[in-house]
Amino acid sequence: MDGVPAWNPLGRAVLLTFVVLIAGSAALRAGPSVPIAVLVSQDAAPYQEALEGFRRALSRQGVSAQLEVYPLRGEIAGADAALRGARDGRAQLILTLGALATRAAVRSVQEIPIVAGMVLTPEDLVGAPNATGVFLEFPVETELHWLQRILPGQRNVGVLFNPSENQERIDSATRVARGLGLTLQSRKVASPRDLPDALDSLANRADVLWSVPDQVVLTPQTVRPIMLFSLRNRIPFVGLSRTWVKAGALYALDRDYDDIGAQCGEMAAAILQGKPTRSLPPVPPRKVIYSINLKTARMLKLDIQQGLVQSARTVVE
Repeated sequence: MDGVPAWNPLGRAVLLTFVVLIAGSAALRAGPSVPIAVLVSQDAAPYQEALEGFRRALSRQGVSAQLEVYPLRGEIAGADAALRGARDGRAQLILTLGALATRAAVRSVQEIPIVAGMVLTPEDLVGAPNATGVFLEFPVETELHWLQRILPGQRNVGVLFNPSENQERIDSATRVARGLGLTLQSRKVASPRDLPDALDSLANRADVLWSVPDQVVLTPQTVRPIMLFSLRNRIPFVGLSRTWVKAGALYALDRDYDDIGAQCGEMAAAILQGKPTRSLPPVPPRKVIYSINLKTARMLKLDIQQGLVQSARTVVE
């Protein structure tokens, strides 16, 4: 026909592929609601924020979902009944929020895709080809880049750690620090009684005290001695969360739990649209928020850039 360009075979193939993808997405959007089982480990606010972020992300991705929420309230006993409910309800995907729910699902479910959020590390998903998700631990590179941004010029980074829990992370941090021009002054703390000597050994060697999640070093019982060490020696302490900043840490990176839920929702949508779960590796949070304690900064005689203060999620005055 005059004026109409001829279609070559490659063009037809590209068009057909595009049409199939659009049709599949439209079918998911227009069809009946997809049943999704949600196991929530705890009733705390971050879990609810993540769940709301998940709901909104599914909606943005055009997925009509029917969520069946199973609150476990910290009790492992409820997980088996919840997983039976997921199977009976023919759930096409399971969202787990928290380590308790995730471990229960990974241990007993192989036939349903699992997307996990609110777990500390990707180790919670090891050995489960049907599981992926978003873990809470920031990469060492992220932690140390932010340390350099908030505390420029501080070269010697002290860190206390329990080797049975964190040796691998500290080894990685040592390599990363070296590449950034930092020196990691690491001290092993095998038990709480080792803490005073480990802190004293850093008094003249560390410019800043960095923290990693550690069940021996960072506990409610160690808050006071660590904060006293920081103030007496004018060595800023980098906490684990906003709670530590309120207790006197100079700053802490934190997570946007709503956005973690959104990341989980985007993964879930991709899986429901046909992407193999095994092709989606677990990832850390893509968004960093932080809190700053200006009262501590003044006591340590530190100047924090005004732009950093304005961008902080929480500022303790």
